[in-house]
Amino acid sequence: MASSLDYAEYVMDQLTGVGVLRARKMFGEYMVYLNEKPVVLVCDNICYVKKHPIIDEIMSDAECGCPYHGAKEHYILDIDHSSEARRIVSLLETVTDYPKKKKSVKG
Repeated sequence: MASSLDYAEYVMDQLTGVGVLRARKMFGEYMVYLNEKPVVLVCDNICYVKKHPIIDEIMSDAECGCPYHGAKEHYILDIDHSSEARRIVSLLETVTDYPKKKKSVKG
């Protein structure tokens, strides 16, 4: 089941106030960017964040799962607890790199 645009917008509403947010549709799912850095993966209307030492303690009781077949295990972010979700994505944004620009292919 693919994620819905309504759910991606709900995720961004819950994260309001942490910075500039946008969602990009990818293969029927969404990536939520904070200040142009990919921080939340929305798959099947579930929010996933990468496992990282900066959030390990906060997320120690969180469920884990794989957002798609072949993916590494991620933490499942409880987006309904918006203050904690904002704290987590703000921390992740500080250690997340900007996506690399794709080189254009000239023929």
